Order: sequence, then C-alpha cells, then structure tokens
Amino acid sequence: MGMPMELNTMIVTKGKEIRERENIFSLTKAGYRLYPIDIPIDVRKTIQSDSSGTAVIQKVEWTNEETTITYQLLSLNSTN
Repeated sequence: MGMPMELNTMIVTKGKEIRERENIFSLTKAGYRLYPIDIPIDVRKTIQSDSSGTAVIQKVEWTNEETTITYQLLSLNSTN
C-alpha cells in the first residue's frame, strides 16, 4: 500500500522555507501533499500561529515521499 495523500489548505513553513529570489520561496515537506495552485492561500509558521501572509503556489513536485512547493509571497502580515 502506498503512502496516503494529504490535502493542505495552507502553507505551514515551520521556518524551513528557502528564499529562491525576492518573493519566491520553496518548501519541502515529508509525504505526498496536495495543495491548491494559482489561488491565494494563507502562510503560517505553525498550524496554530496567526497568518504571516498570503501566497500563491506556482509548482508542486512529488519525489521520494516528499512534496516540494514553490510559491510567491503576495503579502506579509506584520509580526509584532
């Protein structure tokens, strides 16, 4: 039996995102995950934390039981 597919409706970074250029980031998560593409979704540091911004996912890649997303940060909420 294969690994289950998880549906994610927000980007939870846990501080592991990598800045590729200006407002483009990539993030690799364990397991195979589905994400909505081309629509703005919430970015959070943890599931419980407040939204830290809004992003649009441009690419989702599945390899070796990992999911890598590339996303463009549209807006950043102030963290004070």
